[in-house]
Amino acid sequence: MDQVNALLKLAAPAALLFVGSAALSAGKQDFDLVNATGYTISEVYVAPSSSNEWEEDVMGRDILENGETVTIEFAPRQKACNYDIKVVWDDGDEAFWQGFDLCTVSQVTLHWDNGRAWAEYE
Repeated sequence: MDQVNALLKLAAPAALLFVGSAALSAGKQDFDLVNATGYTISEVYVAPSSSNEWEEDVMGRDILENGETVTIEFAPRQKACNYDIKVVWDDGDEAFWQGFDLCTVSQVTLHWDNGRAWAEYE
């Protein structure tokens, strides 16, 4: 599994993401997602805050082990900045965060402790 180096590319305005190439131009919303939850994340969804749909799992078949990082890349044509993130752990539990300004955020670190999920960003 090479999800640490996996690059994901935003393919549609509704935040449909797919594995992309590092050679493609980056979007201003690109960010690194760090799993510091202590658990394996099996699914990641990223959608514009204005959307009512999560679309597809951006990890595809990959998983994000605790301590690993994945880079989420967006198409340069994407204009939206505010996005929501949802994760599903390998046991089926899920959490989501709203309103990340991905035009100014370069890294999102997800945490979990005693039933409480939170995110730090820079």
